[in-house]
Amino acid sequence: MSASVDRLVAVVEALRDHCPWTAALTHADLAEYLVEEAYEAVAEIESRDAAAWADVPARRADGAYPALAAELGDVLFQVVLHAAVSREPGAPAETAGFRLDDAADALTAKMIRRNPLVLTPEGGLRPAEELAAVTPEAVELAWERVKAQERAAAGLSSAAPTHDDGGTGPGLDVGDIPARLPALAAAAKVVDRAARQEPDPLAAHVPAPAAEAGERPAAVWPDEAALGTELFALVFRARAAGLDPERALRTTVARVRAGDWSALRPSG
Repeated sequence: MSASVDRLVAVVEALRDHCPWTAALTHADLAEYLVEEAYEAVAEIESRDAAAWADVPARRADGAYPALAAELGDVLFQVVLHAAVSREPGAPAETAGFRLDDAADALTAKMIRRNPLVLTPEGGLRPAEELAAVTPEAVELAWERVKAQERAAAGLSSAAPTHDDGGTGPGLDVGDIPARLPALAAAAKVVDRAARQEPDPLAAHVPAPAAEAGERPAAVWPDEAALGTELFALVFRARAAGLDPERALRTTVARVRAGDWSALRPSG
């Protein structure tokens, strides 16, 4: 690790041993803070237009990066704190459940495995002529293929079986999408994951007129602002009807993840 990261680890370890508040923490106690800090980092990113971040010199000039670094530093603090909490206060360092180095080593190994078109098995760069032929689409496909192999090796189910009367066709490979994502984010993840499969297992089940059978729906909003307006109006109508839109979508997403295509058919 760098001197700066080593210093951070030392400070957090000292807090774990000598600060009564930090000494009492558990991983469960920290969960809400990890979510909160991640949302604050996202808020800092979204404080500027998405296209603005592509202009790196301009963002350096207007002071965007120090503010972003501060928010991401808070996220890093949570990671370091979880490592510290895996050790009992005052106990020797070698008794820790994991160290920050362990997390970094595991992440490095995963990045090497999942980027075989860019990196050699030893972590070096592929030859220049090979790198020149790599496309973003190929990188994504290789990533998903390796991840599926890892899940199979771990004995994890790859695709959810379908189980309704119209449930023919491929299953939906979404087992590794976090179950506790907000419903809208989870739905987007499920849709994106399905789109990477051939054929898309969702396309035939999305109700018309959003899509014709077997086809993905065409864009019907000119931009995200228009979509946001419609989503807000939908939430407004749901609340007026006494319904919980977050719970409603979360339930539907859970059914779709389980391969229950009937969740996508209009009721009533």
